[in-house]
Amino acid sequence: MSLNGKTVVLGVTGSIAAYKAPTLGRKLQSQGAEVIVVMTEAGTKLVDPLTFRSAIGGPVLVNMFPPTTDWQIEHIALAEKADLFLVAPATANTIGKIAGGIADNLLTCAVMATKAPVLIAPAMNVNMYDNPLVQANIEKLRQQGYSFVGPKVGTLATGIKGKGPLAELDEIVSRAEELLAASD
Repeated sequence: MSLNGKTVVLGVTGSIAAYKAPTLGRKLQSQGAEVIVVMTEAGTKLVDPLTFRSAIGGPVLVNMFPPTTDWQIEHIALAEKADLFLVAPATANTIGKIAGGIADNLLTCAVMATKAPVLIAPAMNVNMYDNPLVQANIEKLRQQGYSFVGPKVGTLATGIKGKGPLAELDEIVSRAEELLAASD
């Protein structure tokens, strides 16, 4: 399978696993995808947008209302351009916002507006992941047709072992390919 000719909008949130997202973007590109990165403000505190621009050579969007000369409505343009929306890593906060219909940043607005498949790769502390509210939000999104990959069991940023680290990047790319093949 391949992502040839497909546009993947990669949403990056404020999880410590955000440092893996530039490599994920490169892996998606190596499979033929055009990658557009959308970062939450919290995500930019962990990985600078310049890192993504350098790694993927493409656009990195953060602001809901950036200064522009092309007069497009950014979140709608993103939603329409996406063949797949991939939120990796996804925090409990972003998962909760999407599940609750809260569209208060560029990423959540674009997810709300897209007709493309949405793949979410959670990455957070095991206690947060196991929280009944987070699990209810994940289940609610699954029932609405959202797809998930991971998290895996591994060593967390706190040094303890548990379910919460971001899925392996190859697993995320493979799942993205599966979703796009199914949507074709």
